[in-house]
Amino acid sequence: MVSPAPNSENRSLFKRTKLFDARTTDAIFYWTTLGFAGLILVLVAWLGFQLYSSAAPSIAKFGPKFLTSSKWDPVEEIYGAWPYIYGTLVSSFLALLLAVPIGLGTAIYLAELAPKWMRTPLSFLVELLAAVPSVVYGLWGRLVLIPAILPLQGWLSEHAYKWPIVGPLFDGAPMGFSMMAGGLILAIMILPFITAVSREVIKAVPPMQREAAFGLGSTHWEAIRGPILRAARSGIIGAIILGLARALGETMAITMVIGNGNEASASLLAPANTLSSKLALEFAEASGDQLPALMYLALVLFGITIVVNGFARLMIWNMARQVKGSTRG
Repeated sequence: MVSPAPNSENRSLFKRTKLFDARTTDAIFYWTTLGFAGLILVLVAWLGFQLYSSAAPSIAKFGPKFLTSSKWDPVEEIYGAWPYIYGTLVSSFLALLLAVPIGLGTAIYLAELAPKWMRTPLSFLVELLAAVPSVVYGLWGRLVLIPAILPLQGWLSEHAYKWPIVGPLFDGAPMGFSMMAGGLILAIMILPFITAVSREVIKAVPPMQREAAFGLGSTHWEAIRGPILRAARSGIIGAIILGLARALGETMAITMVIGNGNEASASLLAPANTLSSKLALEFAEASGDQLPALMYLALVLFGITIVVNGFARLMIWNMARQVKGSTRG
């Protein structure tokens, strides 16, 4: 039996019902995803509030001087964060100084120069480095890296301390466990992040820019140095800052090799410490005023990380907007 064709009134009612259902579904989907995104912001704000609340006694007692004082004495209940802030910043800067040239060079090779049969396995190996647990890096640093750099530290201690300008960086006896070891292990750990992100940014440069450079007679090196890296500049900076954020927050690996000193020494051969290392070493046994002081350290580290990651996101967003505009043009 054939059903009668729907009249115009039924068709109109069907369309209105379908439109209403589609709008309702879209609204539910929109507000659900908005809730998920808002939840992230709530978690970040909640974490910051909890850190601030826990650190409030130390903030009230020491104030901003906590950031510039160098004495950390739980017996006298005097606490200062400067050696750990200094160690965090210097070790991260040293890691960038070592990792950025190698990571950027590897990214350029993978994106522009490597043969096709090599790109996939080499990219996989680079990304595999990022998946290695930090404690494995720490063990490797203690067992392999430190014995390997001890002869170099001995030579630098005997000769390089007399060099102008850089001499103070190598003053003192070789210790093995030192700022140098911490910077090296961080450089190895952030290398895959800088390489992987920079490679993707370079690959995202519109092909017309490469073709235009080659059409004008540029060599491959001139094309890479000029339009390609110029277009990818913001994204590469974002990759570097993401690597910096990774270095700032690293805990286990650097704790195992940096020596855990309590002084801000200019020498790379001396033991040092970082904010995250200090928290990992003392938090479990902290009591009294020491616990709020450690939470103050955590709040400082949290603030530094938020600022660095926010700046990195801004740079990557700017790069994406530039690439989109070039593609439209």
